[in-house]
Amino acid sequence: MRAMRILLPALVLVMTVSCGPREVRSTVNAGADVERQIDQLLAKMTLAEKIGQMNQVSAGGDVSRYAESLRNGQVGSILNEVDPARINEFQRITVEESRLGIPLLVGRDVIHGFHTVFPIPLGLAATFDPELVEEGARVAAAEAVAQGIRWTFSPMLDIARDPRWGRMAEGSGEDPWLDARMGEAMVRGYQGEVPGPSSMAACVKHFAGYGAAEGGRDYNSTFLTERQLRNVILPPFEAAVKAGALTLMTSFNDNDGIPSTANSFLLKDILRNEWGFGGLVVTDWNSMGEMIAHGFGTDRKEVARLAANAGVDMDMMTFGFLSHLEELVRSGQVKEAVIDEAVRNILRVKFVLGLFEHPYVDEAAAASVQYAPAHLETARKTAEESVILLKNDGLLPLSSGRIRTILVTGPMADAPHDQLGTWSFDGEKSHTVTPLKALQERFPGKVVYVPGLTYSRQQRSRFDDVVAAARRADVVLAFLGEEAILSGEAHSLADLNLIGSQSELLAALKAAGKPVVATVMAGRPLTIERDLPNCNAMLYAFHPGTMGGPALVNILMGDVNPSGKTPVTFLRTVGQVPMYYSHTMTGRPYNGETLLDGIGPEAGQTSLGNTSYYLDAGAYPLFPFGYGLSYTDFTFEDITIDQDSYPVDGTIRVSYTLSNTGRYDGTAVPQVYIRDLVGSLTRPVKELKHFRRVRLGAGESIRLTDEIPVSDLAFWGADGQKKVEPGEFQLWVAGDSASGDPVTFSVR
Repeated sequence: MRAMRILLPALVLVMTVSCGPREVRSTVNAGADVERQIDQLLAKMTLAEKIGQMNQVSAGGDVSRYAESLRNGQVGSILNEVDPARINEFQRITVEESRLGIPLLVGRDVIHGFHTVFPIPLGLAATFDPELVEEGARVAAAEAVAQGIRWTFSPMLDIARDPRWGRMAEGSGEDPWLDARMGEAMVRGYQGEVPGPSSMAACVKHFAGYGAAEGGRDYNSTFLTERQLRNVILPPFEAAVKAGALTLMTSFNDNDGIPSTANSFLLKDILRNEWGFGGLVVTDWNSMGEMIAHGFGTDRKEVARLAANAGVDMDMMTFGFLSHLEELVRSGQVKEAVIDEAVRNILRVKFVLGLFEHPYVDEAAAASVQYAPAHLETARKTAEESVILLKNDGLLPLSSGRIRTILVTGPMADAPHDQLGTWSFDGEKSHTVTPLKALQERFPGKVVYVPGLTYSRQQRSRFDDVVAAARRADVVLAFLGEEAILSGEAHSLADLNLIGSQSELLAALKAAGKPVVATVMAGRPLTIERDLPNCNAMLYAFHPGTMGGPALVNILMGDVNPSGKTPVTFLRTVGQVPMYYSHTMTGRPYNGETLLDGIGPEAGQTSLGNTSYYLDAGAYPLFPFGYGLSYTDFTFEDITIDQDSYPVDGTIRVSYTLSNTGRYDGTAVPQVYIRDLVGSLTRPVKELKHFRRVRLGAGESIRLTDEIPVSDLAFWGADGQKKVEPGEFQLWVAGDSASGDPVTFSVR
């Protein structure tokens, strides 16, 4: 692991909690002494004080507005306050003036960095580098904790296979295996090896199914079967819980008619009983109240009852618990034991974080932690690894010695706020280095900047000024894409083409006759097929954060060889939604039929001999999952496995020779995919089961061996049990999900 990792003070022992009919070891380790302190504190609390711990308030600004509630023990957590002095005042009133002095848990949406902003999570996933993602999360925690923030609502682990959904930007894409590894890394980074006073509690979200919103429309209903939940949606959540995540958030959506905030099957049967989760469960913002809009409850009192009995511990901004739980307990509709268990879960997190011993923050030291040089260096390296090279006809890397004039154009060339991406509340434009700024610093006097379009949605019919500048330049660098406001929560799109006149701008630049490099910055995979012919090379950067400009310039100039990989399938057209690599096999798989232009006017209609594809778009995406070019070339040869047949408790050892056959040093990302050929359910055509990053010098080869436990081939089958089913399997080692030839093995 890198030197950035910090080992935090050990506060914990292993504990066991009773979860229904059997004992389940908790994933949140608090220690016997802490559990005794919780018991003692709980015994002193009135019912009203217990319920107060279950109430979270957005409390930024004037502390005096909340002073009475804090003194009366009516607030367990606040969010959206970032000033360390005000946070200390909130804590002082709570700790020193309330009856029991229970400290607040202060939360904030620290999604991909605090002040130093990293690439959006979809960009983090493109690195295929969990170790570096963990390092970035540790940076985010260091900056946020220094200002008094001890809880972040991250990572988002929703599997997203519809790029129309704006919140795809906030997750790791379409694949459960990649998503799980990124989730584990973020949990470790935020919390440290052992949570303590320098930790920021992770909150895995949104539980569950939110990313499958119908039509890609945010907040919409989902219709996932239990098998889909267990085999696709829940594995990343389970991995993050087992990695020690202290908190979890319910989602806005209803699945099959049951809102997640009242889904006891998810919150009790699976989360508590099966996984042994011992942390706290919080609602999303007013998701309890929104159950009224769902038609699942008549008023705040009813939805408070439903949520509490389903296993919700804390209410974010509905105030339903605060207003109605005491009455519900008195009437017997909610047992006080339910309240006690919720408060235990909340207090456990506060004890584990060391808040009782260290409720205050050092105000004088907070500023010195922000934008530390080491933090900026990690952000730059992460941005570099996140950039994906989608096309290159040999133009890249650029030769600085041959360049006299560079034309920089496009709406994303100098858009510091938009470069930060969605959910970057605390990143500052003044610290953001854009591509234009980085190029001007590197090539003083050689950069000509003609924006062409000042924002992505701008419409222009002529680009005479830009074309004239292009004709005088040696190379054109066009920075295109979408502003941060066009992705993220509540920002779904039906059209995924480059918006406004950006495609027309790119076409005009290409027609000028000079080499063109297009760099797309966006919060989702856009449908860029029509734009590829109008550039010599294309880089794709999911909003790359504070240091995105230097990272992109380093890649353009060849200081860094691009190694990013697509964490989600890139479509040819939005009409292909949903399309993802790990689909199950139809009974009539595509075999290369002619498209619409090959069908004559007299053609009849019959199902005989036809297969599954689009007449006008075929069966394949523009770029598959796991795809990304390099300035060099890699080969995977002599792929072997150590046995032909494995027991269910065995380990598959796959060996292969990886070679860099090109002229540049570079980093390859070998990916191992497996297919279960016959199962009690139809199985995906490929599933990612392993990946790594390997740096090789030009002309260098290395023999590698990857180990995959056979248990990783288990799935929830037709009998409702998770197990490895014996049978025949295929295995690929390749640079993306669409390449390579399989080797075969069996499981007995």
